[in-house]
Amino acid sequence: MLWKLLMRSQPCKLCSFKEMLLAPRYKPFLSCFPYTTDNQSNKENQRTVEKLYKFSVDIRKIRRLKGWVLLEDETYVEEIANILRQVGADETAVANILERCPEAIVCNPIAVDTQRELWQSVCKSKEELVKLIEQFPESFFTVKHQEIQKLNIQFFQELGLKNVVISRFLTTASSIFHNPIEKNKEMIRILQESYLNLGGSEANMKVWLLKLLSQNPFILLNSPAAIKETLEFLQEQGFTNFEILQLLSKLKGFLFQLCPRSIQKSICFSKKAFKCADLDLKQLILKCPALLYYSGPILEERIQGLLKEGISITQIRETPMVLELTPQIVQYRIRKLNSLGYRIKDGHLANLSGTKKEFEANFGKIQAKKGRPLFNPVAPLNVEE
Repeated sequence: MLWKLLMRSQPCKLCSFKEMLLAPRYKPFLSCFPYTTDNQSNKENQRTVEKLYKFSVDIRKIRRLKGWVLLEDETYVEEIANILRQVGADETAVANILERCPEAIVCNPIAVDTQRELWQSVCKSKEELVKLIEQFPESFFTVKHQEIQKLNIQFFQELGLKNVVISRFLTTASSIFHNPIEKNKEMIRILQESYLNLGGSEANMKVWLLKLLSQNPFILLNSPAAIKETLEFLQEQGFTNFEILQLLSKLKGFLFQLCPRSIQKSICFSKKAFKCADLDLKQLILKCPALLYYSGPILEERIQGLLKEGISITQIRETPMVLELTPQIVQYRIRKLNSLGYRIKDGHLANLSGTKKEFEANFGKIQAKKGRPLFNPVAPLNVEE
């Protein structure tokens, strides 16, 4: 799976403090706020602090992470705690949620209750809802565009996505629910058309689409123009419709998140690194679509890591899927195989590549074979009568 971080520079404390003083009292949803220290404790809302203490919340954590909420004149500590308790959260769960997401106490209780109804509509039970809120409090307390969220939930249900998948989207890909529903519908239509134009069958289209969305919901954040541009570029590179469909399925839709320029750079790097003709390179890419996804520097790092372990370029060309592994994973797996006396540089890389589950299965087979005594079928058996 390919899910994948941004960094921001921190504003100066003086500017941050001015922004906090000028900020509106009511904050209906999450946003980024500056760091706050204990020096501001004398300006904290003591009623808020006392109510948080009442629910066994560690105030020091809040001061360290999101101290600005303690400066707010209007907060809803009791109201938010009551909503959480109504869905089954115990005292410990309430405290944990408020410590991890202090912004919750400045959210409008009515909006939070509406959010609860939305999330409850795709959860099997209150216990499951509480668990999701504990794990992803920031997503739950992002209480905005709730009517749009509701329409998108209904749309995804009508498409055939299971509620367990939709609830996962709410926690890990919440941005797609804030898309206007017309935008999501248009993207679904474009994906369906692209699948059929690439030779996919009408009978298999729904299964293909639901699998694609389940693996990569962020595909809905793309634009129709970007999808068309990527498909046309791959066709210009000599890939057939069937091959493009293969790449799209193997890359779980991440192919549409790549621009032609980045794909071209990856192709040029791979061609130079493997010293191969266009046709040979195409076969390598079909074996390992990650050659399109990863940038030149990442591929360079992984190739160099393999070479340092004594693995040749020829071996990598035979099993390019090994490039899907980070250098750290490669080193770990080689050490495990070496412990059994298996010299990876003298063998095939198939035992090195694959998912964690696949590697452990292969390792187990090698281990069992190593410890199995040789059996001579014609040797007499010593059997006591």
